[in-house]
Amino acid sequence: MKYQLEHCIGSRLRRLSRVADGHIRKFLGDYKITENQMTILFTMHELGRVEQGKIGEVLCLERSTVSRNVKLLENRGLVNRTMEYRPEIELSEKGFKLVAELIPLWEQATDVLVEMLKEEGLISIAKLEKRMI
Repeated sequence: MKYQLEHCIGSRLRRLSRVADGHIRKFLGDYKITENQMTILFTMHELGRVEQGKIGEVLCLERSTVSRNVKLLENRGLVNRTMEYRPEIELSEKGFKLVAELIPLWEQATDVLVEMLKEEGLISIAKLEKRMI
């Protein structure tokens, strides 16, 4: 085998993502929302009414991941869907309220991660994104 498991780039990136998600979950407390769902809500907050596929493009998420999570958010009354041929989705009033509550918690979690990574780590992440995306 040319590489050992500890050299697997995808595995290492997913591990770092899980560690970061763990820090974020500590701040989300009893909201019963995943990091993917929170990110989808935040993206919808930024984009406004949008075709569901655009969410996947922006976040680099698989179509099935977006569909599953949007359906869960819709069932909770956080997202509205238009009835058009190519339906669009948008935050409901309840969704806007939740985003307003989550943003300060996410900012606190991000403060912790920024402190852990320091400027050098943040620059490294930006360079890695630029090369890969």
